[in-house]
Amino acid sequence: MKFGVIVFPGSNCDHDCYHVVKHVFKQEAEYVWHKSTDLKGFDCVILPGGFSYGDYLRTGAIASSSPVMGEVVSFAKKGGLVLGICNGFQILTEAGLLPGVLMRNRGLKFICSRVNLRVENVSSPFTRDYKPGQVVDIPIAHADGNYYAGPDTIKQLEDAGRVAFRYSSAEGAVNDGANPNGSLNNIAGILNEAGNVLGMMPHPERACEGELGPLDGRGVFESVIGSILK
Repeated sequence: MKFGVIVFPGSNCDHDCYHVVKHVFKQEAEYVWHKSTDLKGFDCVILPGGFSYGDYLRTGAIASSSPVMGEVVSFAKKGGLVLGICNGFQILTEAGLLPGVLMRNRGLKFICSRVNLRVENVSSPFTRDYKPGQVVDIPIAHADGNYYAGPDTIKQLEDAGRVAFRYSSAEGAVNDGANPNGSLNNIAGILNEAGNVLGMMPHPERACEGELGPLDGRGVFESVIGSILK
């Protein structure tokens, strides 16, 4: 299969994502510059983490208007898989592909640490290799990861099972003590209505090689590859 890794001015996790899909999982991969308007031939498009356009205005706001995003929206509407990680999640909300917003962490500080996530949905192309309720260890690195949406939107996400990952304790308990940034309902990642777009604040690409620590991020990429090559 073939991955496209979008590169915005200020992206800094594009090389990490490319390395993981190309060299760890041995899949075809290609960088896509933000001015491109061609996503033909890709099976999955990744919007990586970083500080697109210096996070001016709001995180992801300017990037959401980049020429490539029109193609990303069309790609998603046609059923293509789109994975937004950290800043990529922020861009997806600004572009309207996912509901809600990512606000400043409640502690008003940048957080870089490993966290536990409980897998809430295992029916999506991004999570099919996990087990229901599985707790995974995946790093975060963000200042604006506090997920917020209106009550009706939160209810829709919860009722439809569109919360993919939730911050939890190592035992799987979902409580305020396990919430690093103040996200409503401890939400760490959500899916669009069709299930082919995932936005998540944690960085699965940083948890795919034993030299770096946990391997729990591999499930995201293995799920995607299995979904396409099944």
